[in-house]
Amino acid sequence: MRTMDGQDLEHLEDLAHEPSDLKGAGEPVPIASPVPRPPEEMTTTPADRVPVPEPGPAGHDLADPAYFLNRELTWLNFNYRVLDEAADRRNPLLERLKFVAIVSSNLNEFFMKRIGGLKQQVGAGVSTRTPDGRSPSEQIAECCALVRRLESKKLAVLEALRTELEEKGITVRSASQLDPTERNWLREYFFENIYPLVTPQATDPAHPFPFISNLSLNLLVTLRYDDLETSLARVKVPIGAGISRFIRLPDRNTYVPLETVMADNLDLLFPGMEVVSCSFFRVTRNSNTETAEERADDLLALIEAELRERKFAPIVRLEVSSGMDSQHLGILAAELGLDAVDDVFESVGYLGLRDFMEIATDPRLQGEGLRDEPHYPMEHPVLVSDRNIFHILRDQGSVLLHHPYQSFATSVERFLLEASRDPKVRAIKMCLYRTSSESKAIDYLIDAAKNGKQVTVVVEIKARFDEAANIRWANRLEEAGIHVTYGVVGLKTHCKVILVVRQDYNGLRRYAHVGTGNYHAGTARLYTDFGLLTADHQIGQDLTELLNYLTTGYKPKRRYQKILPSPKMGRQALLQKIEREVEHARAGRGGAIQFKMNALEDPEITRALYAASQAGVAVDLIVRDSCRLRPGVPGLSDNVRVISIVGRFLEHARVYYFRNGGGEDDEYYIGSADCMKRNLDSRVEVFVPVEQAAHKKELREVLDRQLADRRGAWEMRGDGSYARRMPTVPEEEIGVQRALVDLYDRRLKESKRLKKRRIRGFDRRFGS
Repeated sequence: MRTMDGQDLEHLEDLAHEPSDLKGAGEPVPIASPVPRPPEEMTTTPADRVPVPEPGPAGHDLADPAYFLNRELTWLNFNYRVLDEAADRRNPLLERLKFVAIVSSNLNEFFMKRIGGLKQQVGAGVSTRTPDGRSPSEQIAECCALVRRLESKKLAVLEALRTELEEKGITVRSASQLDPTERNWLREYFFENIYPLVTPQATDPAHPFPFISNLSLNLLVTLRYDDLETSLARVKVPIGAGISRFIRLPDRNTYVPLETVMADNLDLLFPGMEVVSCSFFRVTRNSNTETAEERADDLLALIEAELRERKFAPIVRLEVSSGMDSQHLGILAAELGLDAVDDVFESVGYLGLRDFMEIATDPRLQGEGLRDEPHYPMEHPVLVSDRNIFHILRDQGSVLLHHPYQSFATSVERFLLEASRDPKVRAIKMCLYRTSSESKAIDYLIDAAKNGKQVTVVVEIKARFDEAANIRWANRLEEAGIHVTYGVVGLKTHCKVILVVRQDYNGLRRYAHVGTGNYHAGTARLYTDFGLLTADHQIGQDLTELLNYLTTGYKPKRRYQKILPSPKMGRQALLQKIEREVEHARAGRGGAIQFKMNALEDPEITRALYAASQAGVAVDLIVRDSCRLRPGVPGLSDNVRVISIVGRFLEHARVYYFRNGGGEDDEYYIGSADCMKRNLDSRVEVFVPVEQAAHKKELREVLDRQLADRRGAWEMRGDGSYARRMPTVPEEEIGVQRALVDLYDRRLKESKRLKKRRIRGFDRRFGS
C-alpha cells in the first residue's frame, strides 16, 4: 500500500489550480469542527475500552493512564482503516483486493513482533504496566479480541469482493467446486509440477510431530487403513521458490488455491488409504529473538545466530480452517505448545490472505475498473538538466524532493551515480537501513570504490525482517573493498543519510542527502517521503560529525549546529520547541504546532502536547497509525486535532512544524524519526531543517492539503475511535494524493515550458 475537515481554505480543486496563490500559505490551518453529515454515512473504527476521564477538582492529571491510548490497540485500529479501503467501492476492484492482502500481512507481523514480545514478557514474569495502565497479559487479551473482530470483518469484505470480481469474470474456486474436466486438468498439473515437491509426514510413535515453519500453509489429514484406527499426517503446501499459491486455469480468469488442489488429490499422496478428513492450518512464530549485542565479540555472527533461532522460535498463533475436528485441534495445539482457546484463530474462509496479492498484481488481469491508473514519478523541475548535479546544488543551495510524486531514480540514485563517476569526488559516506535488489545504490557504491573514491557505509543489520538481506549487502560491499561498519553498540542506525565530499574549484565541499525514507527503489514508488539534497556547509559539517560517531562510536564533545540527531538532541529539541510555542501562545503570539509522522507513542512528547493545548497552542497531528494522545478532550486537548490518511500510497514522511511567532522565523524539520520512545532513545536518527522559503512554502502546501482532505482522511475522537471524513462537494472526491500527482505534473510541465521560452528568447536575442 500504502497512503482530513478543518476550516477549509478552498476546495481541493481550487487549491490544485492555484498552488502559488494559496490563501494562508505559511500559516497553520485553523482548527474547526468537521462538516456535519448524517450518521449513517459515517464509517467509524473501534474505541478504547477506557472512557475519556473527567477532570478532577484540580483539573486534568497528566499522570492518569486513562489519558493515554494503547500503542498496540491503536495500531490495530489503523488496520481497520486500511480494511475500509478494501470495502470502499470508490476504489478499483483489484486495488481493494490489495488492501485485504496488506491487512493480512500486517497482522502476520503484528503477531510475530508485538504479540511475540508481549508473550515473552508474560513468560519472564514482567508485570510492568504501559503508560495507559495495561499489563502484558491484558494487552494480549484485548489485542486478540480486536484481531478476531478484524478477521471476521476482513473475511466479510473478501466475500463481497469475490462477488464483485465474479461480475468481471474473475473467480476464485476450490478444486472441489470445479467440473470434472477442470479437476482432471488440475490433477495432471499437480502431478507434473507440484507432487515431486511434496513430502507427507506421519505423526505416530515412530514419527514425532514434525517441525512447522513460520507462516507455512499445511494440511492436517486424517487417514485410515484396513478399518484400523485413524492416524494423522501433515502435508506442507510448497508455496515459494517459484510455486504460486493460486493456479490459474488455462484461458480463464479462474484461480484455484493450491492447498485445495492438494486436498482434492490426496489419493496420490496416500495410495490405498482412506482419507477420513482434511483441514488446513498455519502457524506464526515469534520474531523477537534479539540478544544483548553488548556481549557479542562479532555482531555479524550474532545476527546470523538470531536468524537461525527465529526459525525455531516459539509459536504465538495457530490459524485453522473451520470445521476441524475438536479432538484433532486439541492434539495440534498441544503439540505446538499453545492454548486451544486463546491462541487458536478459526477461519471460515481461506487462510493466509496475504497471498491474494498474487491475484491483485497479476498483469494478465486487465479491464475497466480493476486498477488505479499507472503512476509514473516525475523528474524534479530543478533536476531536468544535463548539468552536473553538484553544480546544480551549488547554485540552488538545496532541492526538496517528494516521493513517489517525484522520481527517486532521477534524484537520489542520480546523486549517487554522478558521485561514483565524478573525478572530483573524493569520498562517499552513507547510512543504509533497508534497500532492495532493484535499487542501484549498492552498484553505484561499488563503482565508486572501483573508481578510487573512499567509500564508507554504515549498514544496519538489525533492521527487522531485512537482516539476512542486509548481511548479504554488507558482504558484497566489503568484497568490493568498501569500509563497512555496523553502527554503535546498543543503538539502531535508522537515519537516512548520504554525504559526498568533492574537490570544488575553491576547495573541498560537502554535498548531502537526508531523507525520511529508505534507499529502496521499490518503496520509493509506494511510500510518500521527503528528501533534501543540499550543499549547505553547516549541514555537511554536522553530518561529518555524525558519520564519524557512527564509524567510531566515540561521542564526547560532538557539536551539531543545524541537524538534530537522536538520541543526543532529538527529544530535548522537540520538547524545547513545544515549550517555546507555549510561551508564544501565552504572550498572545499564536502558538501553533503541526507534526506529520507514522506514530505518536512517546509519553513525554504526548504530555508536552497536552500541556501545549491547555496553554492555547493549536496542535495539528497527521499520524498514520499509532497515537497515544486523545484529541478534543474538554480542558485537556480542545486545541488538538488528529487525522490519519489512508490511500494508494503509504504515508511515511515525517515533518515537524513550529510557527515560532509566525513570519520568516517559522521552522520546518524533516527526518527519519517518529515520536516514539524507541526512535528518540534507542536509534540514531536525524532531523534536518528545511530553510529555503520556496521549500517551506511547498511543505506548507502539502500539510494544508492533507489537513483539508476529505477523501482518504479519518478524524480521531477522544475515545480513540476514528470517523471517516466524507466529501461534501464533488471536487473533494479527488483526494490529496491524487491532487498532489496532478500538482507536481503541472509544475514540471510549466517548468519545461518556461525553459523552452527562455531558450527561444536567447535565440532571438543573439540571432542563433
